Amino acid sequence: MFDKCQYQLLSPDAAGEGKDLINDKSALDGVRRIQALLSDWLRMENVVVLTAAGCSVASGGRLMAGLPENNLECLVLDAVEKCNLSENSQTIIGWKKSNGFGSGNFEEWLSYVFNASNIAKSASSPIDSVLWKKDDFLGEDETVSLSKDDETQLQNFIEKAIFSECALMLDSREITSEKQDQSSGHLSFLAKLIARDSNLGRTHLFTLNYDTLFEQALEELGIQYFDGFTGRASARFDPSVYGLDIYYPGDVAEGRVRRFDKFLQYYKLHGSIHWFTDDQGICRAQHRDLSFASEYRNLEPSKKAEMLQSDELQKIGSFGILPTSQKFSQSLDMPYAHLFRLFHARLNQPQTFFLVLGYGFGDEHVNRIIETALMNPSLIMLVVEPNPHSEIVKRLKRYQNLGQRAFVLTERLENDAACSYQTATFADFAQNIMPDIKWLDDFKRLRKFENDIRKLAPDPDINTLNIPEADDIGANNSDDDEVPF
Repeated sequence: MFDKCQYQLLSPDAAGEGKDLINDKSALDGVRRIQALLSDWLRMENVVVLTAAGCSVASGGRLMAGLPENNLECLVLDAVEKCNLSENSQTIIGWKKSNGFGSGNFEEWLSYVFNASNIAKSASSPIDSVLWKKDDFLGEDETVSLSKDDETQLQNFIEKAIFSECALMLDSREITSEKQDQSSGHLSFLAKLIARDSNLGRTHLFTLNYDTLFEQALEELGIQYFDGFTGRASARFDPSVYGLDIYYPGDVAEGRVRRFDKFLQYYKLHGSIHWFTDDQGICRAQHRDLSFASEYRNLEPSKKAEMLQSDELQKIGSFGILPTSQKFSQSLDMPYAHLFRLFHARLNQPQTFFLVLGYGFGDEHVNRIIETALMNPSLIMLVVEPNPHSEIVKRLKRYQNLGQRAFVLTERLENDAACSYQTATFADFAQNIMPDIKWLDDFKRLRKFENDIRKLAPDPDINTLNIPEADDIGANNSDDDEVPF
């Protein structure tokens, strides 16, 4: 008797191998089977990845539902409620906290708040104000109305609170840590993702997250990427950059050129905490210092409210698309119209492997694009989901019943055991399922070597030492040494 693999790989009935491709495999053989399939899929010409909130949990990211200590709605409204708000604004928050607080309908309530604010904001609007019911909250047949200043103030505090909860920073210790459980998975995932054969099409990474964890990991690993912006000091959105690529120059003016291997295209479908709109209405990007946020997320609600009202946070402007049902209509504006159009276009290319991580299929405007793409006869989709009893798995089974090539990687549970949320997570997939590459190990050894030198000689002139480059440690990082998937 052997130990069964801790994973399940649920496949469409049309695959001809049963619903679980690794049902009869041992732990080692099951992982090898998954890796073999994944390696084949990663060799397809067009690789598209979609990531969402579940990929950021290991780094402190919040979810739209779940326990109050990690629930975005609970954390945001508990802090905003402590701010210096009008009595009517407090009443509106109080109503929400008495009606499905933290149950996952935060988007619906935010939609009402922001729609009410925007509907009377324009000078040409025939609506002066919106009346809010409070009978369900106070047991009285009364209404309240927010002034335009109250609406603006409430919206401002909600935006700042969401910004602060999403301002995550990559833990630099995971670069040199030998303990697997200390990794968020971002470094391993990106390093392995871009190790594809450079002769294949470029990888396209889409994310629904506001945080900049992927940007931080890309820069730490020295991976070049285009994110739709041009410029450095105050980058401006220009979707034409997605049509560009990076090559090594030839030895002479007309010599042979080679593709730069560590490169991908990066898209933030719902915007980012480092995006802002300037006075001319142009979308720009500029990374801010996020060091305050780690302190913010560990504070009590009253202390969070003090920070939200501080001058530092009041300088932060609007960003991204807030998690409301307005997302579909907002996605028709610049720059989101271009990003969603590119998402749709990439999924409908021939020979497409579509990898989905950390996404709960809660955004219907995104789901519509995915479901349309399932009509692509050459598309293979793999969804990584830790909980085999989740609604996500049920949705994917419906896709499979239609004969689509949709696979689900999830945890195997025996005898009605509870999900561990340690298997088939983003970090677990990145570290233990994706095929290993050598240059990542060399990179980590380099970083550990640099840290050891700093500990031995904490001298300001340490930078003058002759520290070898990454290519000089271990195997040389060249096209000939790199083993593509």
